[in-house]
Amino acid sequence: MAIFKKGDYWYIDYYVKGHRKRKKIGPSKKLALQVLKDVQIKIAKGEYLGVYEEKKIPFNKYAEQYLNYSKVNKAPSTYRRHDKVNISNLTSFFKEMYIFEITPQLIEKYKAKRLEKVAPATVNRELANLKHMFTKAIEWDYVKTNPVKMVKSLKEPPGRLRYLKPPEFEALFNSCADYIRPILVTALNTGMRKSEILRLKWADVDLKNRKITVVEAKNNESRIVPINKTLYQELLSLFEKAKGEYVFTDGNGHPFGDIKKGFLAAVRRAGLEDFRFHDLRHTFGSYMVMQGADLRTIQQIMGHKDIRMTLRYAHLSSRHVQEAVESLDNVWTLYGHQDRLDEKEKHVSH
Repeated sequence: MAIFKKGDYWYIDYYVKGHRKRKKIGPSKKLALQVLKDVQIKIAKGEYLGVYEEKKIPFNKYAEQYLNYSKVNKAPSTYRRHDKVNISNLTSFFKEMYIFEITPQLIEKYKAKRLEKVAPATVNRELANLKHMFTKAIEWDYVKTNPVKMVKSLKEPPGRLRYLKPPEFEALFNSCADYIRPILVTALNTGMRKSEILRLKWADVDLKNRKITVVEAKNNESRIVPINKTLYQELLSLFEKAKGEYVFTDGNGHPFGDIKKGFLAAVRRAGLEDFRFHDLRHTFGSYMVMQGADLRTIQQIMGHKDIRMTLRYAHLSSRHVQEAVESLDNVWTLYGHQDRLDEKEKHVSH
């Protein structure tokens, strides 16, 4: 092990597991000696973690490796519509930079640049992707730390919450083509995502016990969704004339690739404004809350990984808030205050 000078810079020269390593330190001989000493100590302890020259990898190359991992281990929709898009934007910024060179300061620059073009929510999704990329990079011994952990997420405005009012519900239902109507009934009675509905197979529908097993959910986990009477009658009707393994199919038993055109046509005929298929899911969540279902139950049925997604519907239920406050009346009754309060109330009413 030694140090040497080349031009204006000092280098360290050492061996790790029989492989010769050289690293440029800088113009300071004192610093080069200190770095060499640190490397010697780590090698002696069998914990050489100093430099990753043998595993240097540019961000664009690592992105390809991560996307291969994503394709195999994540839900297809997550890979196609999220990871590929997010990582494409990340790669355009970090490009051929080595991943160990990416610092919190560089990530802050990325945030600022992206905010010039997209909303805070989009930037946060991209940063979440980058954070997980570094998590895997640590597992794969490319880097030691995750710089994204030191970067704060941006504040996001409240999410969009559009749901059907009763007259809109009836108008949309009456405007649907025959093949759309069962899909609409399923969405409104289960809160399932469009992709989950179109992929639904009869093997995952238990009509006897009235439950649906959603196998390929957005977060790649399974969940159970109950079947109510309305949906049971709809599914039973489809089952009696089913062709093939999928629940929603054309006349030849082929699953629908997409129903966007037919659904948008129904929306136009119904005269609805600013309404998307995903809003059927919001309609389910909204009416569940308004009917008194607790948020944890709704979270479980809808497959929300984060309770904050479910909390968007909480403001629609004022009844449970009123009931919670009124329950304190029982406490005051125990202490004899209620009689005096009742007398005051009578006085006010007169």
